[in-house]
This record gives sequence, structure tokens and C-alpha cells, in this order.
Amino acid sequence: MKREKQILPIVAQDEWLQPVADRIEDRHNRYKARLTDIESQAGSIVDYANGHHFYGWQWDDTLQGWWFREWLPEAYDVFIFGDFNSWQRTQLRLDKGENGVWSIFLPEAMYGHLLQHGSLYKLHIHGKNGWHDRIPAYAKRVVQDEATKNYTAQFWNEKPYEWHDEEFDIANVGELLIYEAHVGMAQEKEGVGTYNEFTDIVLPRIKAAGYNAVQLMAIAEHPYYGSFGYHVANFFAPSSRFGTPEELKHLIDTAHSMGIAVIMDLVHAHYVKNLNEGIASLDGSDHHYSKAGDAGYQKYWDSMIFDYGKGGVEHFLLSNVKYWLEEYHFDGYRFDGVTSMLYYHRGYIDFDAREKFFDEGVDLDAVTYLTLANHLVHELKPTAVTIAED
Repeated sequence: MKREKQILPIVAQDEWLQPVADRIEDRHNRYKARLTDIESQAGSIVDYANGHHFYGWQWDDTLQGWWFREWLPEAYDVFIFGDFNSWQRTQLRLDKGENGVWSIFLPEAMYGHLLQHGSLYKLHIHGKNGWHDRIPAYAKRVVQDEATKNYTAQFWNEKPYEWHDEEFDIANVGELLIYEAHVGMAQEKEGVGTYNEFTDIVLPRIKAAGYNAVQLMAIAEHPYYGSFGYHVANFFAPSSRFGTPEELKHLIDTAHSMGIAVIMDLVHAHYVKNLNEGIASLDGSDHHYSKAGDAGYQKYWDSMIFDYGKGGVEHFLLSNVKYWLEEYHFDGYRFDGVTSMLYYHRGYIDFDAREKFFDEGVDLDAVTYLTLANHLVHELKPTAVTIAED
């Protein structure tokens, strides 16, 4: 007996999609196949997205010291240096292991009095593009020197923040009325606003105006303030120009105590091309987080676009999705610039026919990544909100 072909619910509910049902099914099958691979590798997508628990600085309780790891598959040589070793660039060499992961272990007995909360550090990387001092991709705190204007990673080992929002759930706030805000530009005073000022001054106004959710722009660190936070350099570091990580957590904790959900404007569509501040060519190649050549460049935005089909990039981005939900208690995301992600033409055409959404320049790897990211969000936090900015 011939088995009747199953129609995806989204197609069954929308006759406009029926002529492209085969393309939609292909996208769904690609996603399911990749999810199955992830689950067979890590057990679940939630356990897979743990890059922030492996890379960067990680305390080893058994060995009593700090591991530092970075994914740099095509680097020739890697060192770590900072104020804790008097900025000696080639003193502490990392070892290259499997899958392009470089690592070093610093025993607490030797470095505990030197590597302290607030210490500054960088990587000294030798690759195809020469020697460069770089900021690690998983740096969780990046600060700018007021005199030189240069950015440097900062070792952040503050005591864990004590949350008070265990009872908060975005599902209980009702129909969402979202207030979009930029922490630095939300003040009436001249200058850049802070997390604390936003907490004390702006949140009460948002509440009084009847909003039950706030969408925060420009959270991830970005060197050019005029980009409104859309040229991200450091994906795991909340912008230091607004304050400390703990002050951002206090903002979110306070919002939750007021019944206000907090949604993050998440920029995974592209990243800043700067070598000094960002992740571009971090391992010395032109195809580390992006595809090589023009395929990795977003010419309309003068920035770099991710290679969504590359395993290390997918792991980095999914870990970033988990990180902000887990570490900062955000209630969901507005994914910025999804059209640029989904199409090789970056959306710079007229979408005047159905076929153009499915047949012209589709980046299927990006489609799969966004589907995985959406699945991860709701596996980790079932009631979280996901919004696509098109």
C-alpha cells in the first residue's frame, strides 16, 4: 500500500506556500538531519551549545588553576600575554590540540597572585597574515583604554550575581507591548547612558507607560558607537561603555521584578571587519568565521558575514544564543538582519514574487542555522520569545 506523503503543518495551513512545498520540506529535512547529528554527538542541542563553558578562561578545580582555550585552526603559533606577565608577548605559548583548539594551563600556585579579577590580556597570534595582537573570540569582558582608545580583553572573575527573578516568566506578562531602547541613548542628559541609569530612570518610565517588555539594542561590545551596536566585535562581552556585567544583570533582574520582560537585539547577521577589536581573520586566514574572499564580505554594510555551514562557526553562534539566556536571563531575542543571513544577495532585490523567497540566492546553511537557533532557544527556555527582523 502506497504511503501518503506527509504535508508539513505550515504548508497545510497556508495555501500560498503549497507551490513551494518541496523547497520547504527540503529545508525542514536539512534542519532535522543536522539536529540529529548534533544530538548524536552531544546528547542534545542544549549540551552542544556550551562553547562558553569550554573556551576562554575556565577554572579547573581538580588541578587548581586556569585553562585558557581558543579555536584557531589555521594559526601557526599562539601566545597569551597581559599585565599579569608584564606584557611579555612570547613568554606563554599555547599548545595546539585536536580540531584547531589551542590551550594553556596556568596553575593558581604560580599565577594566582598575578592573574586577578580585572587583569588585562590579549592573544599574540602568528598566522598567514603575520603577527597580530588580538582579542579572544570568547572574551566575556572587553574594555577600552581612555588614552589610546584601544580595546583589550579583561579577566573577569567577579563573584556570581545573586538573582531574584526565579518566579518571573515572560509567558505571564500577557500580550507583549515592547519598548525598543538603546541603553546609551535612552537618557535625556548629554553623554552615554549607563546600565544603572537605565535601571533607575528609564525602567520606571517604561512601566508607567504601560509596556510589559523592553527590547535592548547594542548589548554586545562594539568599537564604533555610531553603529548603534550593529557592528559587533565581541559576541560574549556586554558593552563596557554602559557599565559592568553585574550592572546589566541588575538591570534585567530589576525589570523582572517590575513585571517587564527583557528581549535582546541579537546580531548574528554579520560582524565588524576590524582586526584590532573583532574576530575577523583571528587565526590568520581569511576564512575563519567567514567564507574566503568576497563570499565572506557584506558589501552593503562594510562588514563580515558568518559561514553558517562551518561547524566551528555554528558552535560559536549557538553557544552565544545559549550564553545570553543562561548567564544574563534574557527572555528571548530579536534576531537582527535575517534577510542578509538568508540570501547571498543580502536582500537587495525586489521581493515581488513568491519564487524569489525560495529560488534566488538562498543560503540554505543560514536557514538551517536560524532553525537550530530557534529550536535551541525554546529547548532551553520554552516560553522565550524569538523575533526575526526582516
